[in-house]
Amino acid sequence: GGADMPVVIAMLNAYSGLAAAATGFVLSNKVLIIAGALDGSSGLLLSLLMCRAMNRSLTNVLFGAVGGGTAVASGGGELQGDPQSISAVEAAERLFDARRVIVVPGYGMAAAGAHFAIREMADVLKERGISVKYAIHPVAGRMPGHMNVLLADANVPYDDLVEMDEINPEFAEADVALVMGANDICNPAARTAEGSPIYGMPILDVDQAAQVIVIKRSMSPGFAGISNELFVAPNCAMLFGDGKQVAEQLVETLTL
Repeated sequence: GGADMPVVIAMLNAYSGLAAAATGFVLSNKVLIIAGALDGSSGLLLSLLMCRAMNRSLTNVLFGAVGGGTAVASGGGELQGDPQSISAVEAAERLFDARRVIVVPGYGMAAAGAHFAIREMADVLKERGISVKYAIHPVAGRMPGHMNVLLADANVPYDDLVEMDEINPEFAEADVALVMGANDICNPAARTAEGSPIYGMPILDVDQAAQVIVIKRSMSPGFAGISNELFVAPNCAMLFGDGKQVAEQLVETLTL
């Protein structure tokens, strides 16, 4: 599924630790045994914690696709309706009119290197008295803590980063939810589409915001390979383009 990659990476880290420990036994090297055991156990523990966050078992993540056939296609049909497309200027106007903005970062932000521009945009909004928070999904990105590391690199205040369980109740009160390169972690199909690869996975309640702006290159599906109903929701608007370029356009428009 779309959120499996961080778990798989953590498991690969655990395997490398176990391999190092095994090598230590062969070479009678105590340091290698201890280091490998610590690496392997920490990777396994992290994998289990992330599986719990996804409401799935480790066995399901590792072997769920075996014999799955076409079941993974469930929930991935054609979207009913056409997306609403807006320009960077229109998006900037909606942000300026807001009082509460929640930014939802995803792998697309990392791929585009847009985290610095997003932080600049948030700074401009804060100067106008607008509340800006970042909704962090536990398995967003391609490795555990991916979004936290990127936003910390962009000098985003740690207090602005809010975990999923804490931020979800706030979406209903948000004027604008700005989705930057995220897909599966905010796909409503996770709640309703049984048989979908992301069914049952806790998601960010982005669709409950008054307005949703999704910055994305195209309408292509996420890592799970299924369409996102959010993109054609009445309260959602698509801002197509490269994440970094679009974010820079927003900053430029907001500072005029």
